[in-house]
Amino acid sequence: MPDLRIAVVCSSNQNRSMEAHSCLSKKGFNVQSYGTGSQVKLPGPSPTAPNTYDFNTTYEEMYKDLKRKDVALYTQNGILHMLDRNRRIKSKPQRFQSCKEHFDLIVSCEERVYDQILEDLDSREKSECANPVHIINIDIQDNHEEATIGAFIIKDLVTTVENFEDLDNEIDEIIQEFEHSVSRSILHSTWFM
Repeated sequence: MPDLRIAVVCSSNQNRSMEAHSCLSKKGFNVQSYGTGSQVKLPGPSPTAPNTYDFNTTYEEMYKDLKRKDVALYTQNGILHMLDRNRRIKSKPQRFQSCKEHFDLIVSCEERVYDQILEDLDSREKSECANPVHIINIDIQDNHEEATIGAFIIKDLVTTVENFEDLDNEIDEIIQEFEHSVSRSILHSTWFM
């Protein structure tokens, strides 16, 4: 499918979506990345004290804020590295529910986010010339190692999907074969927008 428009959507910390965005971007795909939370949440000094930011906060501002708060902690836990990568990809995080773009493929990294995507798409106004969008979920744990592995799995999935001319009629077979090859459960829905 030529010029596949892709969205990768994760929860509010965006590590997994940005890692996949980076990987797909390097391969030349037309990709965007999003979070679904009401704010961007990054690990803090304790599990009960995350750092929260508005979606209008740039990655540069987050990076400087965490560096100022505790450079050793946020270097050791990889958050500064993650933000450095993110700010090289785009200026600030984006919230999926605020996006009005049309995509051919939306990939989420956890079932809860998949459900949020479906709920959001269901609430949107349908156009007269509705086009299909395929929503796929591959559960990826929220840590740096799994985000990297997950990015390669998503890249392989997108590469597989891209090679089919009639995606709408072949998607079920593609998903079934890919699910078997990566030994992970995959959820899939088709919506018309």
